[in-house]
Amino acid sequence: MWLDRGKYYPRHRDRRMEWIEKGLVESRWVEQQLGHPLIKVFNNIYAEHLANMGKPPGAPGRSALLIAGDSAKAKAVVMELVNDMGFHAVDAGGLDESWRQQAATLVYTANLDMAGVREVLRKATREREPEWRATPKSPESFEGPAGVSSAF
Repeated sequence: MWLDRGKYYPRHRDRRMEWIEKGLVESRWVEQQLGHPLIKVFNNIYAEHLANMGKPPGAPGRSALLIAGDSAKAKAVVMELVNDMGFHAVDAGGLDESWRQQAATLVYTANLDMAGVREVLRKATREREPEWRATPKSPESFEGPAGVSSAF
């Protein structure tokens, strides 16, 4: 089983990926590149929070993590892992629904409990703000990631 925790940052780190800009879900693109099915997880929370914010089941303020994927069996395994790490696991649907946990969505780095995550998932829209797309109105350039010297 492959886990994807990545995010597409066309102006901040990554270069423009036309398939994603035209609507292909980032995790679906990754899956195609790898040639293996995958589960999207761990990308709606900061890495340091994964290490420091886990709480036992029933503890107040226990953060929720989204899991998206096409295999119910694989998602169940990952949901158990997430629970064992001290977080609520929320099934966010199939891999094509993983856009709901990408950069600039309401759940992104929000560190919400289960009720909060479910609420923002209902409000999620697929439209990205210009700073999270590779458009002429976005900051930085299409030539390379932000902050990277053209000398490299």
